[in-house]
Amino acid sequence: MATVAKRPDPALPPISAPGLYQIVVVGGGAGGLELATQLGRKLGRRGKAGVTLIDKARTHIWKPLLHEIAAGSMDVGRHELDYLAQAHWSGFRYRYGELIGLDRKEKTVHLEATFDEEGRQVTPKRSLRYDTLVLAVGSISNDFGTPGVKEHAIMLDTPEQAERFNRRLINACIRAHTQAEPIRPGQLNVTIIGAGATGTELSAELHRTVRGVVAYGLDRIDPDKDIKITLIEAAPRIVPALPERLSVATSDILKGLGVDVRTGARVTEVTADGVKLANGDTIASELVVWAAGVKGPDVLARLDGLEISRANQIVVRDTLQTTNDDDIFAIGDCAYLVPAGSETAIPPRAQAAHQMASHVLGAIRKRMSGASLTPFVYRDFGSLVSLGHYSTVGSLMGFIAGRSMMIEGLFAKLMYRSLYKMHLMALHGFTKVALDTISRTLTRRTEPHVKLH
Repeated sequence: MATVAKRPDPALPPISAPGLYQIVVVGGGAGGLELATQLGRKLGRRGKAGVTLIDKARTHIWKPLLHEIAAGSMDVGRHELDYLAQAHWSGFRYRYGELIGLDRKEKTVHLEATFDEEGRQVTPKRSLRYDTLVLAVGSISNDFGTPGVKEHAIMLDTPEQAERFNRRLINACIRAHTQAEPIRPGQLNVTIIGAGATGTELSAELHRTVRGVVAYGLDRIDPDKDIKITLIEAAPRIVPALPERLSVATSDILKGLGVDVRTGARVTEVTADGVKLANGDTIASELVVWAAGVKGPDVLARLDGLEISRANQIVVRDTLQTTNDDDIFAIGDCAYLVPAGSETAIPPRAQAAHQMASHVLGAIRKRMSGASLTPFVYRDFGSLVSLGHYSTVGSLMGFIAGRSMMIEGLFAKLMYRSLYKMHLMALHGFTKVALDTISRTLTRRTEPHVKLH
């Protein structure tokens, strides 16, 4: 967000003050940054605790926006939040580095050295002490060992990957426009593997933004003829998190846009030329996006014996504390919790990370005061899938008398956008978000609606 710097707050205590209770949050995603912000405001500013946020990136982007960055309908520079600035405003400290290890006996986390683009060291290897540790490192895409994915597909786990896809997409269009020979079959095809929310939203967003790019003078490209988007899902239907009726409606919208939707299709290999399926079909593709499945980052398996799930997530108890260390919590996509009475774990969604962050905020304050912790109760408020300019569909859980309500169209779109605004409100408050929204609305009229570089 656009921000204005202010003077340092002299009342903020040194984070290394002797005897100060130390809270370390690793991971500045939706849950981690919200938690660090609230801890800083309620404890850090008042000198009750030292609060530190660790992340290997310098800036924060709300992860559900990555498909818009990849498609080019959102400029990452206008939506990223600088961790140093947020820490300064909110009463916590930000430390740049990547988690590489943990010593539970000494209560320290170990960070890898960082280097700039020219190979010069920015920060050395170092360790930070904690009294309470919160792991909020998110998740990464799971390629399930499929051959060729790492070499030839792009995942959308980070803003850098999303921007890389967008650059390759624009370069492919410019290359096709300027080449002497005709555009060959498959040259501008995009295949998206995984039809969950990310893959489905990306396919719709791409349909619009690619036509926007072509409209800015690339007249040798016929979008309806030369560009094909294929969405592949191994399950019987797309967006299985939605009720079947909405899943079918979403599929019908995509097919109406010309997206080739293939369900019950298993990918066996990704090559430099495209995607191979188990039924023997080969889909020629210039660009391949892997959006199928999630798992915990590899480092979680090396954290001093913490219990992990089959998907490499940290197994936690109902208090969100790890199973073998009361001083360590895990929240968000990296946490694995099967609620009482349920057969499945809490899904990796932004709403779950937000609820977990709120719960751990209260749990840490109770720990500091010696009170007993209460179990975390997850409330599923439903799922929403945005099809960009074309539609938004979803379901709201517990909307009226505990029943779910199917929503589509403008109301669903407003609800979808409100999720991001709620995240921003947790970080910045109402006034700042309102002013920023007005500013974006005005400047949007003077800029291209798609990113062209």
